[in-house]
Order: sequence, then structure tokens, then C-alpha cells
Amino acid sequence: MQNMQILVLVLNQYEKLGELLIELNTAGIRGATVIESTGMAQMLSKETDEFLGSLRTFLTPEREDNRTVFMVLNEEKIQVAKRVIRDTIGPLNQPGTGILFSTPALFVEGIEDA
Repeated sequence: MQNMQILVLVLNQYEKLGELLIELNTAGIRGATVIESTGMAQMLSKETDEFLGSLRTFLTPEREDNRTVFMVLNEEKIQVAKRVIRDTIGPLNQPGTGILFSTPALFVEGIEDA
């Protein structure tokens, strides 16, 4: 397998996760791993004074956690996945949407059709 990429989506709006996975499947992307994740700001607010952390949560109600989706895909499917993600969750330049990036996969074993 050549030109494989690891596509990572940190999804803040995790209520859209089910719809996203269905749309990815419909577009021919069949493999993804989803884990619960927490951002740095949320971790820092938990580490500081409980009162300040709860006040911050009240004033700026951010999510406590995210969902991080990992996919190992070839170049062609990366473009498909990016389109599906944007069509499903909206523009990623909007606050509180998510972060999307890819990195080369130097070694891949255990998947048939990425």
C-alpha cells in the first residue's frame, strides 16, 4: 500500500458523529477508530480551582469532551473523507467545530482496502 495517510478529526460537535460515520460509510470509507478525548483547555480548567472552573463552564459552556476519529486512507479517499466531513459538520474554521489533519503513514498492516 503506497501513499497512505492517517486522517485525524477532533470533533467538538460529537452529536454529529453518528451522521458523519454513516456518510463516510456511504462514500466508501469503511474503517475508522473513534475515541473519547479531552482538550487542553478543559483539562486545565479541571486542574485549577474548582470554583473558577465551574464559573468558567457556566460563563462559557464548552463541551467536556470530544471525539477523535482516526482513519488510515489512501490519497484518493482522503479527499473524499474531507468532503464528507465538511458537508456533514460544516466549515472547520467555525469555533467549536473541530480540527482536521493528516500525516503520512510510514507503515500499514492489517487493513485490506484503505
